[in-house]
Amino acid sequence: MSSDKRVLSDLPILPIDQSPWSDVSHRLVESADPMGFLRVLAEAGTKAARNPREVGAASWKFLSRAAQVGPVAVAKRLGLDTPDVKEVSRSDRRFDDPTWEENLLYYMLQQLYLLHGDLITDLVQAAELEPARQRKADFAAQLLVNALAPTNTLIGNPKALKRAVETRGESVVRGARNFLDDLFNNQGRPRQVDAAGFEVGVNMAVTPGKVVYRSDLIELIQYEPQTEQVHETPLLFCPPWINKYYIMDLAPGRSLIEWAVQHGHTCFAISYRNPDESMAETSFEDYLFGGPLDAARVVCEITGADSVNTVSVCLGGTLTAMAMAQEVNAGTSVINTATFINTHTDFELSGSLGAFTDEAAVSSMEKRMTKKGYLEGSEMAGTFDSLRANDLIFQYVVNNWLLGQDPPAFDLLAWNADSTRMPARMHTSYLRSCYIDNEFSQGKLKVDGRRLKPSRVEKDTFVLSAVDDHIVPWQSAYRTTRVLGGDSTFVLSTAGHIAGIVNPPSPKAKYWTNPELPADPADWIDHAELHESTWWEAWTAWVAERAGAMRAPRVVGSNIHPPLCDAPGEYVRARA
Repeated sequence: MSSDKRVLSDLPILPIDQSPWSDVSHRLVESADPMGFLRVLAEAGTKAARNPREVGAASWKFLSRAAQVGPVAVAKRLGLDTPDVKEVSRSDRRFDDPTWEENLLYYMLQQLYLLHGDLITDLVQAAELEPARQRKADFAAQLLVNALAPTNTLIGNPKALKRAVETRGESVVRGARNFLDDLFNNQGRPRQVDAAGFEVGVNMAVTPGKVVYRSDLIELIQYEPQTEQVHETPLLFCPPWINKYYIMDLAPGRSLIEWAVQHGHTCFAISYRNPDESMAETSFEDYLFGGPLDAARVVCEITGADSVNTVSVCLGGTLTAMAMAQEVNAGTSVINTATFINTHTDFELSGSLGAFTDEAAVSSMEKRMTKKGYLEGSEMAGTFDSLRANDLIFQYVVNNWLLGQDPPAFDLLAWNADSTRMPARMHTSYLRSCYIDNEFSQGKLKVDGRRLKPSRVEKDTFVLSAVDDHIVPWQSAYRTTRVLGGDSTFVLSTAGHIAGIVNPPSPKAKYWTNPELPADPADWIDHAELHESTWWEAWTAWVAERAGAMRAPRVVGSNIHPPLCDAPGEYVRARA
């Protein structure tokens, strides 16, 4: 007996959080919930339980309003003009079918769902988490509410039930077929687009040009001139590495690059290589020096120009801003002006994307990338879709799975589905330095051992944002006018992060301007002037003033950089 006691006493006693089972369970939870949404909701539930006053108030608010739903539904059924207990937002298209108003049971289902959504929101708010965790919990709660909408089920969607009756069940069969196809071939997500009719080089990315330079990281495309004269200073288009470049050359009549060529600019565009495991150790600095700075060097070698004007989209703009600050440190001045489209340079107001870029989420992502050396393009696409889940996920659950219809054939969505991978080292360092630590705007980001000082960038900038941008909120894009030095022009367009770029002249195109740049963006918009046209036209005038005198068009390529192949090149064709 004493021998047994001695053996037991010699065994190490591990704290629960250090036991082997704890490590296994932690990894299982992390695998099931890589972004930490379920964990933050559990944390919110625990903290809310310690705030009984707020929980009680939220519960009473819900119960008192829910008790009104039945009487209001009956009153409406009797033809009385009675206000809704919870009014449906005008932008919420889920309840467009008239059955939601005409049928008593569906009306009650709609109202109770909306009230439950408010209850969940109020309970999460009652948790009173620290700000970053609260934002993440709020986002996770809204995603959960959207997922639980009755419209995402066959029985809870009157439009889907009507179609099932009209097609004698054929829509249900087709929907089941679409669901199984997506389950096995699209990682369980509904397809957003029928991309069969779209192909780069055929009906997308077709502005005539040649690849005139290729490195391990980029291809550089030079576009053929289409005017009798061109501006002296060439124009370099810098895309985000997180998507393929041809959002700027989507299709004839919908191409910003084509527009610029037709307005007398010698145009070049960077096309990034789609990373694979061989690029696992490619760094953020590799993208800085091998991307905009290398491309600008080659453009000047080909054209003989002293400098280039740049047009950059999203993270391509972030990288261009850093390149300009690096030029200040290096004593060079190849970038003459910069146009930033939907770009963060200050990441403090990161919007909904902040829910995916906190320390826990980045650490989890880092572990997953280590295995392959890159982040799958589908993971990043799924992240962006979640930011607008009703429009980019659940809308297609209804269309494809419940209504049994094929997704639309639309060039913008076909581009969006053509995702790219992220190199492990670069992506991690970018997320940490930008989203977590916000180093660049504070002058703390180091390149080649020296801090980049954005305020020392004394170049003219044209800062464009979109009022409905869900990835770079326009108030964040506005901050670029204060982060960088030099003269800045801010323009606010309609539409969102992507549609704001593809903005050719049309009756729907609008934008706002205000030459004053107050510190508060709310003050800017309060005094802004609305223009009934596309921002492309305002930008054309702005860049023309900074593009030098007119001259004869240049030939494509040079002796040092001869054409290698036709645009759009080889890198853009690599699938994720």
